[in-house]
Amino acid sequence: MDIRVIAVGKLKEKYWTAAVNEYLKRLSAYGKVSVVEVPEERLPKNAGETDEANVREAEGERILAKISDGEYVVTLEVEGKTLSSEELSEKLDSLLLKGRSKIAMVIGGSTGLGENVRKRSDFALSFSKMTFPHQMMRVILLEQIYRAFKISRGETYHK
Repeated sequence: MDIRVIAVGKLKEKYWTAAVNEYLKRLSAYGKVSVVEVPEERLPKNAGETDEANVREAEGERILAKISDGEYVVTLEVEGKTLSSEELSEKLDSLLLKGRSKIAMVIGGSTGLGENVRKRSDFALSFSKMTFPHQMMRVILLEQIYRAFKISRGETYHK
């Protein structure tokens, strides 16, 4: 399985980078998992909804440029479907059984995802109705992917 986490912006704090690197190291035993960063668009001071929409669309174009044809795209969206850790594991297993071994999991920037990316999405996943910093979301997503692999293999960790 080849999973790419496509995320807007760079990690600024060392503790987020350390956490991401730790999960990438753990995940290397299960498949190819990587993080692809795309530049964050600057939001003008006193930005309105139109400015935010423009930022989402510009970031969206950068995200879409990183997605390959045939890649299964999972977008992280507040209004997406919530899954338990076990259900995420089943989802990944199901994709693999269907021959969908290349997966892009997309984390938007601070203003969310553009409509252009949402249209390309094959599955909208929600971790919560709450909003999380996108740097933290990277760590949470990688941890859940790791947990899903552990569940799939019947290994201890997830309880």
